[in-house]
Amino acid sequence: MPPPQLPPPISRHVAVIGAGAAGLVSARELRREGHDVVVFERDNQVGGTWVYNPRVEPDPLSLDPNRRIIHSSLYSSLRTNLPREVMGFKDYPFIAKNDKKRDQRRFPGHREVLLYLQDFASEFGIEEMVRFDTEVVHVGPVEDNIGKWIVRSKRKISDDDREVSFGFDVDEEIYDAVVICNGHYTEPRIAQIPGISSWPGKQMHSHNYRTPEGFQDQVAILIGSSASSDDISREIAGVAKEVHVASRSVADETYQEQPGYDNMWLHSMIESVHDDGSVIFRNGRVVVADIILHCTGYKYHFPFLDTNGIVTMDENRVAPLYKQVFPPVLAPWLSFVGLPWKVVPFPLVELQTKWIAGVLSGHIALPSPEEMMEDVKAFYETLESSNKPKHYTHNLGGCQFEYDNWLASQCGCPGIEEWRRQMYDAASKSKRLRPEIYRDEWDDDDLVLEAYGDFTKYT
Repeated sequence: MPPPQLPPPISRHVAVIGAGAAGLVSARELRREGHDVVVFERDNQVGGTWVYNPRVEPDPLSLDPNRRIIHSSLYSSLRTNLPREVMGFKDYPFIAKNDKKRDQRRFPGHREVLLYLQDFASEFGIEEMVRFDTEVVHVGPVEDNIGKWIVRSKRKISDDDREVSFGFDVDEEIYDAVVICNGHYTEPRIAQIPGISSWPGKQMHSHNYRTPEGFQDQVAILIGSSASSDDISREIAGVAKEVHVASRSVADETYQEQPGYDNMWLHSMIESVHDDGSVIFRNGRVVVADIILHCTGYKYHFPFLDTNGIVTMDENRVAPLYKQVFPPVLAPWLSFVGLPWKVVPFPLVELQTKWIAGVLSGHIALPSPEEMMEDVKAFYETLESSNKPKHYTHNLGGCQFEYDNWLASQCGCPGIEEWRRQMYDAASKSKRLRPEIYRDEWDDDDLVLEAYGDFTKYT
């Protein structure tokens, strides 16, 4: 007997907000599934957070709500902390180009990632769906109809290099569904430090760090111990007098000189700061510092979204979301892509968007809103019983591949390749053991060969 035929897909009119990696692959998957797609992008090019901007915001802590926002958080020297084989989309491998103008390193610089995303957009004809220089200012359900959404946008119609007023063309349209892909590296989180209001030194967030020149001969304190802090602390140690890294994730008594440096130390978190310029750490050490650099991450930020209180933000938890994507009451007409962190983002958002596209077309069924809400509540209870704070809701570091494979099972497509999991683990281990050289020396060539064998299916 012939296999049962799927019902014909239902084509929806879908708005995608953002043309970074998540928005680009959303557009591709939605169109593959037969939907009519419009992508809104406030910049004049694709790439999102991977578009480097040497300029920084006038407020170094980015707290002023009226500041001119710079959307890039890239620093000039940034290289990926994942090997390119792991990093790429599953069916569009991030392979080195045989081109002298391209960065062929296995852990390339940020420009190479942008070029990869531009190649992806070109390969799949995505730019024709993108409205550039167009900022979404309002998204909300049509009154009494959660299956229809108002999207209000303003399009830049003139550019002025002197950064005075722009002209805008305002538009309002109705869509069947909205997919939010606006990233989460623009609105900084700042550490709360007792006494900081009277401390006389400078402060900035890593969002506004580009190069180390401003740290020449300074005594600098960095707060945070993740990727940006690792990179920036090592970079500024080359010019600064002293670098002190304060981490919440070490014991209170921690005080360690960093291997390979005679001017950099790891401390426990800051206890307090004082008006004489001193900074007291929980380990009892006192340092008189010139500058505190917050490498403390970012907040989710959806200033355009109005769901009448259905979707809330509490301690950086976007809630309630079924499987990190759908608000149960508004599903599938509103969805979020790319919220999880401590993950390999490109394959994850590829699978999220396959799921969303299939659900919108009717090829994939969701549980009832009540069942989805029960699942969400059970997930939050699990976090609470594990003593995980709310702001870890979207941290999938320990279960990302299980999550990816769950998404793949919903879509009826292959999950994460075993070589990709093993290569990710090998890179993570190498980064811990050899933080200075892991990007240029490795010992997993067998996995690289396996990956490139796999890539022949797509290249």
